[in-house]
Amino acid sequence: MSNTFLGMPALPVYGHGNLNATEPFPKAAHRELGNDQLRANLGHATHTIRDKRLRVVSELPDWEEMRNAGSAIKNATMANLPVLLEQFEANFTARGGIIHWARDAQEANEIVTALIRETGESEVVKVKSMATQEIGLNEYLEEQGIAAFETDLAELIVQLDHDKPSHILVPAIHKNRSQVREIFLREMPVVDPNLTDDPARLAEAARTHLRKKFLSAKVAVSGANFGLADTGTLTVVESEGNGRMCLTLPETLITVMGIEKLLPSWTDLEVFMQLLPRSSTGERMNPYTSLWTGVTPGDGPQNVHLVMLDNGRTAALADEMGRTALNCIRCSACMNVCPVYERTGGHAYGSTYPGPIGAILSPLMTGIKSEENNSLPYASSLCGACFDACPVKINIPEILVHLRGVDVDSKRSARKIPTQMDVIMKAAEWAFSSGSHLNILEKGLPLGKLVAGRDKVIKKLPGMGAGWTQSRDIPAPPTQSFRQWWDKEHQPESGVDHQSTTPEGAQA
Repeated sequence: MSNTFLGMPALPVYGHGNLNATEPFPKAAHRELGNDQLRANLGHATHTIRDKRLRVVSELPDWEEMRNAGSAIKNATMANLPVLLEQFEANFTARGGIIHWARDAQEANEIVTALIRETGESEVVKVKSMATQEIGLNEYLEEQGIAAFETDLAELIVQLDHDKPSHILVPAIHKNRSQVREIFLREMPVVDPNLTDDPARLAEAARTHLRKKFLSAKVAVSGANFGLADTGTLTVVESEGNGRMCLTLPETLITVMGIEKLLPSWTDLEVFMQLLPRSSTGERMNPYTSLWTGVTPGDGPQNVHLVMLDNGRTAALADEMGRTALNCIRCSACMNVCPVYERTGGHAYGSTYPGPIGAILSPLMTGIKSEENNSLPYASSLCGACFDACPVKINIPEILVHLRGVDVDSKRSARKIPTQMDVIMKAAEWAFSSGSHLNILEKGLPLGKLVAGRDKVIKKLPGMGAGWTQSRDIPAPPTQSFRQWWDKEHQPESGVDHQSTTPEGAQA
């Protein structure tokens, strides 16, 4: 067993790699909103997946109980993560596997590269892995003279087009089949020039392209959906069979897995094998589920390695409010119901993890001050659809609000001059601290009529208020407040029992 320290670090160790945005979300989103084809592709794809999911979820009378179970299991895992990691390491190594611990993206890339070099190979096949995208493994291997070939169809499309994934489950969701046909004709070495955009023909072209790679590859790199602590077992779920080819044919298998992917026991897997396929692809069960425990002599890879990746996960775990983001099982259900994601696409988030879960996970793993990631918690309408769809009940809106607060506090502590918002909030604190203060402000209500003019609307405000009046007018305030009206109508000396209702011009 290794001597790796698995407890909380004294200071947060933040993540690197493809977790950092290079520009603020509002700027990136504004650019992506101008892409009509992107919006059409996303709208069709997300609605299709969403409708399928609703149908299969409605079949289970205990779906909410299943969600509760998934949430409880993941919460228990996070609470006992150091112990479970040690248990998993002991069981994995006892069955012939070798574990490597990586603090960040750079260390993980160096470990994988060294393992590939030990085999003498210069090519690897890959089964879809969010962790390797997170650390930028493909780009790093290319710099080291090692070619990595994606075997998942959507990942292959993105790789051939020299693009980036835009969705957790369907990386090429922003491409339609006509665009895929053009990519294949342009980038595949051998392809029928008469290739059509029929999905079956496109899939056949991809299989032909990859078949030789599957049969000749000596090294494969995979991710893992789950790791089972009580047996040291790894699990990959996928829908095309390419994962099964990568996991069984090569002589060397290198898996990269985030430390949060553990489950305490084999029996816990039963819950997630029902939650994951229904929430991700709208299927009742997953087409291909591969599980392997170490090395089996004469069967499958004989040189099995696992890189356990931190890269900011302990920093997220240290955030008491945000740590439940690590419960994510990468199903993408939150993205498929998000009105913001549907219109901007995944590239606007700038991270490997887009959509609502990316808006909380990326800032937690990199720190809210990291580059442009402090804009991600604002990439949401807080409608709550993501929370309703999440199979493990991650309260994404609550964490978004928490991170917004952290962002505001970090900016406040870094500046010396108060902002407009600071001044407004200080004034509000004074106004609402007593009735007499509020009464003084209410005496200025008639001034609102002067600002509004004859049409009785305020069309332009200075400073922060300008953002509101750019797209809407503000009705003129009433000439008197409710308190002022009440005092006027209930004069003690009048002796009259007034039965009048609140006048139109009074502010309740």
